[in-house]
Amino acid sequence: MGSLWEEFNRLGTEMIVTKAGRRMFPTFQVKLSGLDPSADYVLLMDFVPLDDKRYRYAFHSSSWLVAGRADPAAPGRVHFHPDSPAKGAQWMRQIVSFDKLKLTNNLLDDNGHIILNSMHRYQPRFHVVLVDPRRDSERFAHENFKSFSFPETQFMAVTAYQNHRITQLKIASNPFAKGFRDGEPEPW
Repeated sequence: MGSLWEEFNRLGTEMIVTKAGRRMFPTFQVKLSGLDPSADYVLLMDFVPLDDKRYRYAFHSSSWLVAGRADPAAPGRVHFHPDSPAKGAQWMRQIVSFDKLKLTNNLLDDNGHIILNSMHRYQPRFHVVLVDPRRDSERFAHENFKSFSFPETQFMAVTAYQNHRITQLKIASNPFAKGFRDGEPEPW
């Protein structure tokens, strides 16, 4: 991943979850190599809880504290990259961005967003799946995928930012947050 993820990770990354769904920032992006250029691949992501705990933020110490056992896990979902399936050559040509992925806390979500519990820690996982053209491909399913986890992408799901340093870094780094930055207002 990139240095932006590492910068957020040092502070304790937080990701907003809303009923309607919110895009992740930083966006999850990968550069792929080593794929068969002529084979088809599906790229997808899922999110797994990092532990069985619920947290609260202690403002006086600017730290996360365990507040009890985790809420029941939300229904597990995966997010398929919208360009899937595509040839290995296409995936390797440029950085692959999961910029359409949205996080929600709505257990009844019917938009395909990733459902997460607020105040819980998560690890995004990235999966590359070979589309096997063989008729009996299910026999080889265990050979046809590779999963990746990047520790610097771990985050706390929140409904509002708790750590003011995360808020400041998101405003400073996110091109869609320019309305929150100090300075001259932009003309209409």
